[in-house]
Amino acid sequence: MELITRHQHNTQTIITFNTTSLDASNADTFRKQIRASLESSTKIAIDMSSLSFVDSSGLGALLSCLRYCTEQGSSFALYGLQRPVSALFELMRMHRVFQVFNSLDEIAGVQA
Repeated sequence: MELITRHQHNTQTIITFNTTSLDASNADTFRKQIRASLESSTKIAIDMSSLSFVDSSGLGALLSCLRYCTEQGSSFALYGLQRPVSALFELMRMHRVFQVFNSLDEIAGVQA
């Protein structure tokens, strides 16, 4: 099963989840499926709007993506966090680590 969907929006590669959670049960699959996008794109935006739950394994998978993009000089942003996921990010101070936006349009405004 495809956990994510990839499409282009202007110069951004948009990754959308086809699930409601990113956790220990699917974090490794996410890492494998996103790898090609990370390797072929310089601007990655992750649409988090379908996720209502992220655990430490999911957070670790997102951190590994961020680390890879930082090493490659690529941008990596998250947008559309639902309230429970946003609360986790604030609790873990991840909103200071990741670039977190409300919408794709907001990302485009910052990167323009």
